[in-house]
Amino acid sequence: MAIKDAFLGELEYEAGTTRKLLERIPESAWDFKPHEKSMGMKQLATHCAEMWGWTRYTLDQPELDFEKTPYEQYQATSQQDLLDFHDKMVADAKEVLSRAADETMFEPWSMRSGETVYLTMPKVQVLRSMVFNHIIHHRGQLSVYLRENDIPVPSIYGPSADEQM
Repeated sequence: MAIKDAFLGELEYEAGTTRKLLERIPESAWDFKPHEKSMGMKQLATHCAEMWGWTRYTLDQPELDFEKTPYEQYQATSQQDLLDFHDKMVADAKEVLSRAADETMFEPWSMRSGETVYLTMPKVQVLRSMVFNHIIHHRGQLSVYLRENDIPVPSIYGPSADEQM
């Protein structure tokens, strides 16, 4: 099995789970923040959706330099727009992964801002930590935001208190 095939299977599952959470967020809750230092629900949900797009940055480029490519978060205009954006990012991630050779996975990749290098690691590790695990981390936060708003939390890796698979 090629490395990409393992990631594609995982992407299918994790993206579906992420979408289940995004589908439950009403626009009326977008401004919710559990704490003043926290992201708002819309910002966090958009971040979960956009990170699938980081697959392209990881596999098609040797680095991401924020001085050359400043970060600007997508601004969803509706729940459907957010879901469409998520689906577009997932489709793009699948396309990029589907053509990734095992050799590419072991090439070094860096995140930087000009001369300041934040990290350098093999692309396979970037996919695991900065893309997949990062999404799962923020998706966990998002599930707490749902709970705080009395929005049923879907099953993720098993039943939730609200949903029995």
